[in-house]
Amino acid sequence: MNKAEFIDAVAEKTGLSKKDSKLALEATLETITEALAKGDSVSFIGFGTFSVSTRAARTARVPGTGAEVKVPETKVAKFKVGKALKDSVK
Repeated sequence: MNKAEFIDAVAEKTGLSKKDSKLALEATLETITEALAKGDSVSFIGFGTFSVSTRAARTARVPGTGAEVKVPETKVAKFKVGKALKDSVK
């Protein structure tokens, strides 16, 4: 399911127009993004939790040449699945 199909499904389930559904989705994603950028986590009970994790600096090997490269420390977004979502997918 892509973004347009998702917006169509939300509009159908809620009775909102596609335009309003799109605005709601974009506002939701923007709010989650802003919270993660500040280092906060966003939790939806039963669905899951979005959070930010720090990957430590490491040395990696380039497969083609075998050369070692230093990979700097970086922050990554993570999602931990909630119990209700996990159970519904089984």
